[in-house]
Amino acid sequence: MSIAFLHSRGTELPIKIPAIGLDLFVRMPPAASAGEFCLIETLNAPGKGPPRHRHHEAEIFRVIEGRYLYEADGRRFYAEAGDVVSIPGGVEHGFVNVTDKPARQYILIAPALDAEAFFTELAATMWDGLPDQAALNAFGLKWNVEFLGPPLRVDERPTD
Repeated sequence: MSIAFLHSRGTELPIKIPAIGLDLFVRMPPAASAGEFCLIETLNAPGKGPPRHRHHEAEIFRVIEGRYLYEADGRRFYAEAGDVVSIPGGVEHGFVNVTDKPARQYILIAPALDAEAFFTELAATMWDGLPDQAALNAFGLKWNVEFLGPPLRVDERPTD
């Protein structure tokens, strides 16, 4: 694996997707690892998270601040500051910030996703709120992402 020198100072402007309460920072783009992985930082508003979805990339989440309810393959569980959650590629998943303050996590995506392009296009797709399932899946075709349902809700309970 080839890793290029990179110094992400945390001064990048976020990609904002208000419909799902997301501010996203690309901390390590795919080019820095020859496409092996990328690293993003997310700031999730209270009660917000992405629609349930699946894709071939694996994701490793490190919760930095707050508490999340995750769902992976139908299992629900809480993860909080310090926890690491790995989601294999192809697994249906989603999460929601269950606190009354913004929550933050780092996400390593492997193989790398062009996160800047993906989330910028997703923001444009959601410019007027969360679109219906058909519109999300039309967007997802380009990126090999299948959107499977609405975001998790704070009132859903863990199964573990």
